[in-house]
Amino acid sequence: MKLGTTCGCIMLLAILATAQSTPSNPLSSAAPVAYSSVSELNLLLSGLEQTSQATQLDLAKLRIEKWKTDANTKRAEQTDVDSIQRNLQNALPEIVAQLRNSPEDLATTFKLYRNLDALYGVLGSVVESAGAFGSRDEFQSLQNDLNALERARRSFADRMDTLAQSKEGELARLRAQVQTLQAAQTAAPPPPKKTVVDDTEAPPQKTVKKKTAKKSSSSSSQQKPAANSESKPQPQPQSPPSQPQ
Repeated sequence: MKLGTTCGCIMLLAILATAQSTPSNPLSSAAPVAYSSVSELNLLLSGLEQTSQATQLDLAKLRIEKWKTDANTKRAEQTDVDSIQRNLQNALPEIVAQLRNSPEDLATTFKLYRNLDALYGVLGSVVESAGAFGSRDEFQSLQNDLNALERARRSFADRMDTLAQSKEGELARLRAQVQTLQAAQTAAPPPPKKTVVDDTEAPPQKTVKKKTAKKSSSSSSQQKPAANSESKPQPQPQSPPSQPQ
């Protein structure tokens, strides 16, 4: 394995080992899970935990200081071993607990798969070094652990693919239901208009009598005598006859 790839895997293991736990999706945990799916997951997780315990024991038995190589290579291999141990003791159990709480959560399943993939890369480098510089027993025990880890990685990859297909099917059914509801709402006739009948009787209206005609006739009758009186000439006063002188 190349040195750059090994360093990248070590960094990924360190990030996963120190990462804080993320809460699982409440919707996925609340959704009902089939018994067969839970049984399959429990079987996979139990096998993975056994592989983790066996790997930790075999790594603790390594005597890297006795390997037939230089000091720099020994330090690098010991760093890889410490990184794997931290991941198996901290990061991996945390992800396993999250997946038990949400058996079909796709994000948590992918998180576990990614962690196993990083573990496989770093452990494979240690196995190669053990075969080249260590004892035969060390190499054989670590090779068995690597094979078990590879089987677990493939199993969770298959499960992740199955869950993804199931989620796609659920989304397709939901889209179909939404389209059916939208079509039903569009085809439904509009609701009939409500006719409001007001049966309250209106108050009777008061009739106003017109008095303009009487007023006009009375005013005209009063104006006529006045006009006649003005048209007649007034008699002039006559002076008395003069007396004879």
